[in-house]
Amino acid sequence: MKGSFNEKAKEIVEKLTLEEKCGLLVYDSKGVERMSIPDYNWWNESLHGLARGGTATMFPQAIGLAATFDCQLMQNVGNVIGTEARAKYNESSKRLDFDIYKGLTLWSPNINIFRDPRWGRGHETYGEDPYLTSRLGVSFVSGIQENDGTYMKAAACAKHFAVHSGPEELRHGFNAEVSKIDLAETYLPAFEALVTEAGVEGVMGAYNRLNGQPCCASEFLRSTLYDKWNFDGYFVSDFCAIDDFHEFHNVTASKTESAAMAINVECDLIAGNKTGCDDILDAYRKGLISEETKNRA
Repeated sequence: MKGSFNEKAKEIVEKLTLEEKCGLLVYDSKGVERMSIPDYNWWNESLHGLARGGTATMFPQAIGLAATFDCQLMQNVGNVIGTEARAKYNESSKRLDFDIYKGLTLWSPNINIFRDPRWGRGHETYGEDPYLTSRLGVSFVSGIQENDGTYMKAAACAKHFAVHSGPEELRHGFNAEVSKIDLAETYLPAFEALVTEAGVEGVMGAYNRLNGQPCCASEFLRSTLYDKWNFDGYFVSDFCAIDDFHEFHNVTASKTESAAMAINVECDLIAGNKTGCDDILDAYRKGLISEETKNRA
């Protein structure tokens, strides 16, 4: 069924104006009334239960769930979260409420590797073991995305791609220097499993650089994800990560250049409150983004 949905999406894109296309490439996407496309905020959270969206079932924190070593339990947890996300989305949609924390795109799980106990977000992960992380992550995603043959219940997102595991204070400008063997054995296996086994719908890029390239515009990560693993979902930046290109990584000189750099390396969705629609539009008008690239995103 996904093929037919993709074909429909291509038909719609062909009918959109330049401004309308750019408005769909940011996390708080702008609706197109004449095409019956509503506003949609892509940001929703479900690390151990739906967050910030009203009453929901809360489970133990991710590191606590991982301590069970129980894949079936993780799938059951994901199933409950997906069901509640779908129910809340259906109810919000009736009221034409497509605000933040109301959508079906859940930016979880966090499958980064917890190597240093001083990292302030280690509790969001499944621990230090790449194999355990991959098994629990696959189960969690499978539960969230349970498919009835036509629709998935909700859409999970594997984050933060890749090698995001501290130091937290330096994350916006940090360059993680990692060997090929450490990438292959430690940092990438869980992401590969979620893409190739669980069919995770989204992948979120990390703030840091990886061996010199910002993760949200890394040619190595792009090639790994799309060419090697055949990922066919959407890639989203971490919040304001595109701003880091010119503010901290110093690989671009402006928001316009940063927007172009991200989209050209197949970051489909820019999340943040600085770099946005106008910068994507400016990049296109300056010839930094092609029509084909914009349409693909």
